[in-house]
Amino acid sequence: MKKKRFTALILAAMITAAIFTGCNNTNNESADSLEESVSVSSVSNDQGSTSEKEDIFSQNSDEKSEKEAGSEKESEAELDGGEMFSKRDLSGEYDENEAVKITCSDKTFKVEGEGASVSDNVLTIKDEGVYVITGTVKDGRIVVEADDSAKVQIVLNGCSVTSSDYSAIYVKSADKVFLTLADGTENTITDGKTYKDDSEESSVDSAIFSKSDLTVNGTGSLTVNGNMSHAIVSKDDLKITGGNIKVTSAGSAVTGKDSVRIADGTIEITSGGDGIKSTNEEDSSKGYVYISGGKIKITSENDGIQAETQLVLENAEVDLKTGGGNENSSKTHTEEFGGRGPWGNNNTASESSDEDSTSAKGLKSGGNITITNASVNADTADDSIHSNSNVTIASGTLSLTSGDDGIHASTAAVISGGTVKIAKSYEGIEGSSITISGGDIDVTASDDGLNAAGGSDGSAMGGRPGQNSFTANSDVFVKITGGKLHVNSGGDGLDSNNTLVIEGGEVTVDGPTDNGNAAIDFEVSASISGGTLVAVGTSGMAESFSEQSEQGSILYCFSSNHNSGEKITLTTESGEEIISYTAQKNFNAVNLSAPEIKSGGKYILKVGSESVTIEMTSNAYSNGGGMGMGGGMRGGMGDMPDGAMDGGMPQNGGRGGMHGGGMNGFMPDGGQEQNGGSI
Repeated sequence: MKKKRFTALILAAMITAAIFTGCNNTNNESADSLEESVSVSSVSNDQGSTSEKEDIFSQNSDEKSEKEAGSEKESEAELDGGEMFSKRDLSGEYDENEAVKITCSDKTFKVEGEGASVSDNVLTIKDEGVYVITGTVKDGRIVVEADDSAKVQIVLNGCSVTSSDYSAIYVKSADKVFLTLADGTENTITDGKTYKDDSEESSVDSAIFSKSDLTVNGTGSLTVNGNMSHAIVSKDDLKITGGNIKVTSAGSAVTGKDSVRIADGTIEITSGGDGIKSTNEEDSSKGYVYISGGKIKITSENDGIQAETQLVLENAEVDLKTGGGNENSSKTHTEEFGGRGPWGNNNTASESSDEDSTSAKGLKSGGNITITNASVNADTADDSIHSNSNVTIASGTLSLTSGDDGIHASTAAVISGGTVKIAKSYEGIEGSSITISGGDIDVTASDDGLNAAGGSDGSAMGGRPGQNSFTANSDVFVKITGGKLHVNSGGDGLDSNNTLVIEGGEVTVDGPTDNGNAAIDFEVSASISGGTLVAVGTSGMAESFSEQSEQGSILYCFSSNHNSGEKITLTTESGEEIISYTAQKNFNAVNLSAPEIKSGGKYILKVGSESVTIEMTSNAYSNGGGMGMGGGMRGGMGDMPDGAMDGGMPQNGGRGGMHGGGMNGFMPDGGQEQNGGSI
């Protein structure tokens, strides 16, 4: 709605390189080769080739040199896709004949081999190597306390570990730990609801907790119960490349401070906090979430997937339900404080914190969100997709049901392909700028369908949900060059606080039924040079395209109301059909444009039983409109149509009259006009 200008908050995280595990000189030759980084495209499950992907992340295969270099240079470019995982991350392979075998029973562990020891009910792994663990420990834990250069592989081979008073698996030190799920096995890791007092290790707060890089791989099953707070936490990079993983947590479920990277696997999460998140806000080259495959289902009280810097989703299936779903949102939206469900009246959360935020968004990032060839199904109490920078959708299938915005980008929302259905939202797609060049997009919104207002939501990385603060500037626009777009809006259909440009595509709008909004609304100018447009709505605030537009357009305001289900057709004088559309809502104004509409032509507009002849004397025809900024407007009050009510639409391009301060409000047949009425 063109009511406010907003302050733009742009958190554009520019990331040069990701940090990866390299080869240690003490490793044997096969381990060295496995730890070489490989392109994500080598992962199976139809992930596609690197050339098919946008360059999202970039990195070298030499992990140690990259770590050293990364600390010396600032972020210079967007994340580049490519080599996110080493061969060993992906393979989950191990040589059982050379592994240390460990058997669990009741409250103890039995070790066959060197490199690990047992004290009371604690298994401590000290040396680099492979450790295969089988059996059940009812009250015990596994601790990795190895050299900082050591790579440790723990193979869960039908293993259940429960700790009554601490983390069940705790990686205190190592270069990297692989948690491998043996094929065909079921494994369970559970921590206690309260931890013993340990002031030196007060940060340990999850069933699986690692201070080092952690990779979960293999093809077996893993159930993680995070009773105290979190389920799986790495204070470095967390990677998941396989397995059937089920996670339940009192707090946030899966956290990688520096990054979360998922290549494959079936992951089901039930979380009392966030589902998946990366939290490093101090280093702009970290704090990202990269998902290149797998099936992920998340039910969370707070955000589904949250990245501090950037979130990339490719070739994956993601199902999200946050904050109880869209029904748990407030029915009244304002630009002031107040909110939905348990997230209302709360703007005290810090911009980022190890504690769960108070928002309930689906996909959320402090930087860019990029979606390519992914399936996203989201039912969210707050925004379904929210970026404090740019949202880019290149391909895939998105089904979004939101208690607030369907898609929010504080800077730019760009859709170039895919199928996007926003079944319910307050505002459908919102950003400083909105560009659509392809795709099949269907938006249902109780307020604006598309809203280019500029700005950011105060709850993006902290603050209350739904709090938007925008400002208009030259970067604010709606631009449509291709694709298919349908909007069903209670507020404005296409709304730009600056310019609206249509150069192609197929656009249909079933706009508002009240006279305080319009099917097309713009602050500065609207032009059309290609594509087809049908936009139905009310006449009170109706606006037309500029007569300087390269393509002809018609704004026609009727003296009586028309009903949902009535067919709108535009033909040439000879009867050749140009436009045919069946309205989905009541209306008394229609905007039309197509390449066949030209200055000097005559056209027949039929709606139901009503038929009018329109003669184009310029590229933009208008017989009225509440705001009337387009071409063909002749100013003044204009001539009133026969039988029109006070405040009805003028002919000859005049501005709609006012009645007692109202905006030429038409009522359904038999009704009476009211100030600012609805149809």
